[in-house]
Amino acid sequence: MEHLSSLTDWTPEVMTEVLALAAQLKADPGAYAQAASQKVLFMIFEKPSLRTRVSFETGIVRMGGHAINYDVTTSPLGAGKESLSDTIKVVSRFSDLIVARLYKHSDLTEMIANAGVPVINGLTDYSHPCQIMADLLTIQEHKGSLKGKTLCFLGDGCNNVTHSLLFGCAMAGMNIRIGCPQGKDFEPLPEIVEKAKNLSAVNGSEIFISHDAHEAASGSDVIYTDSWMSYHIDPAELDERVSKFMPYQVTTDIMKAANADAIFMNCLPAVRGYEQTAEVIDGPQSVVFDQAENRMHAQNAIMLRLLSQC
Repeated sequence: MEHLSSLTDWTPEVMTEVLALAAQLKADPGAYAQAASQKVLFMIFEKPSLRTRVSFETGIVRMGGHAINYDVTTSPLGAGKESLSDTIKVVSRFSDLIVARLYKHSDLTEMIANAGVPVINGLTDYSHPCQIMADLLTIQEHKGSLKGKTLCFLGDGCNNVTHSLLFGCAMAGMNIRIGCPQGKDFEPLPEIVEKAKNLSAVNGSEIFISHDAHEAASGSDVIYTDSWMSYHIDPAELDERVSKFMPYQVTTDIMKAANADAIFMNCLPAVRGYEQTAEVIDGPQSVVFDQAENRMHAQNAIMLRLLSQC
């Protein structure tokens, strides 16, 4: 049974097919109004969520299905009264799809091992594939073909979004540049970089990691950033992290280093004055709300692909 834990579960050809379906769903939603009729999506959320929860719930309903948001804090699972494996075996009997937004990727792996229905990664500490599918759809809309384009990510290189961007860009034949502080806590995991470089070699793209924001941004088609304070980060680290990441803040000067028609992306939530200035995120090059909307269209395509095997 096919699941989606990471973009590398797919081939580049499958990823391209799902992006094409997402574009069709967005262009003609009425044609898919009953595509998930009578299907039930079971959602398990450990982490706070706006876009992931609302986009999945709205998306399945608009395709004729139904969503159940299971509150872990009030469940036997959250209270330690029932194992994760037993929980997933039970809910697999009632639902057609499971989406999970979790702290630990190992818990997602355990879910997949025990599920009788497809499982979708709604975010873990390792990867965020649904976000990157929405990102690629957005870039495609604004830039046309993905192949040969260059995306620059600035900020925290050691997080799930950066890791999944490395995979997604490499699979799409896009060049990706990472601008981040030096050190294992801020750079992409070496095993992720190695895997992405193998993918990029096959698909004709390049991966470049720099500790100079302007060098990374130079000549890019997309400038991308993400929160400096991911949900797993201790709030007590705020001042230290702001100091560390401020040289990678996306400013108008950084945007000028990119191509003149470059777009700005942030998967949100965003803090003006931290990852980017207000002038950038609220400016004419920003596509952050197109990006947010496309979560639903990309995820609808993912759900339909996985439902097709049921």
